[in-house]
Parts: sequence; structure tokens; C-alpha cells
Amino acid sequence: MSKVQESILKFLKGEFLMQEDTFKNWRLLIFIILLLVVMVRSGHITDEKVLRIAELNKQERALRAEYIALRTQAMRLKLESNVREKVKEMGLKPTDEPVIVIKEVESNK
Repeated sequence: MSKVQESILKFLKGEFLMQEDTFKNWRLLIFIILLLVVMVRSGHITDEKVLRIAELNKQERALRAEYIALRTQAMRLKLESNVREKVKEMGLKPTDEPVIVIKEVESNK
């Protein structure tokens, strides 16, 4: 067996953790594991935020469509023909005489 194969085999068996200076290796291994856990957790948090943003965008589009529909309906209700029909039921009708405009005249004092 070659030297490289032996070192790979020893590494896979975990013999580097059973040596005299094991504490240093364990510290490094625990540090790497902690970094991996932090990386995985940040990935999950990012995925959750992306899903939340997509959900909020969907809600925004729905609310915008509802707003446009309500605005269109309000504009139709404000049309003069619709207002005439509504007030006709109350007994009101449009005047035949033109509107009189009253202007305020400034006094030169």
C-alpha cells in the first residue's frame, strides 16, 4: 500500500483523533461542525424569508386587483346617469334653469 493510501485510510478510520495531540484536532473538528450548523441554519432562514416574500407578493397582487375593481365600481357609481337614477327614486330631478353664480365683489376702501 502506498503512503498516500495509508494516510487516507488512517484518516477515514479516525486515527488522527486518537493521537497524543488529539485536543487540538477535536477543537478544530468541533469548530468546523459548529460552522456547518450555522451555515445550514442560515440557509433555512434564507429559504423561509424567500417563501415569505413570495407569499407577500402574491397578497399584494390580490389586494391591488381588489383595489382596482373597487375603484372602477366607485367611478361608475359617481357617473351622472347613475346619480340621476338614484335620486329619481327620492323624487328629485335635474333643474331646467341654469345655475346662478354669485361672485363676491371686493370693496375699494
